[in-house]
Amino acid sequence: MLKKKKTEKKKEVYALGQHISMSADKARRVIEQIRGRSYEETLMILELMPYRVCFPIFKLVYSAAANASYNMASNEANLVISKAEVTKGTAIKKLKPRARGRSYQIKRSTCHITIVMKDISLDEKYVEIDSLKKTRCKKKHTVAYRDIYSSGGIWDKK
Repeated sequence: MLKKKKTEKKKEVYALGQHISMSADKARRVIEQIRGRSYEETLMILELMPYRVCFPIFKLVYSAAANASYNMASNEANLVISKAEVTKGTAIKKLKPRARGRSYQIKRSTCHITIVMKDISLDEKYVEIDSLKKTRCKKKHTVAYRDIYSSGGIWDKK
């Protein structure tokens, strides 16, 4: 009699972007900034960086998070980018007309970007970090606003 092995719940999801019209070196300088960060922090970084490659990477991170929420039913607050890599793709070759009927070849480089996200709530070795959720003051202050029209204030003076 054969027994089925218990399958462990999958902890990682990925999104793959192929043939992105960008140099691999230009994409790597952005990928190095987001590797190992949380999902929300990554989205903030990518929105504020001034590089053109940030938008395709933003779409890939968003897609990987959507894959995680659909496939693993995980919360986006628990996602961390565990692996992000950029590989060189094929070069798109175009011909530009030049003088005397000649042509000049233009090579547009492409790259493939892979984003792997991990759900840290499924992993036992990670400890929950609430550094962003902590409040600085422990007391709750209530503010009472005075109504200057009913209190007499400046309008009652003649």
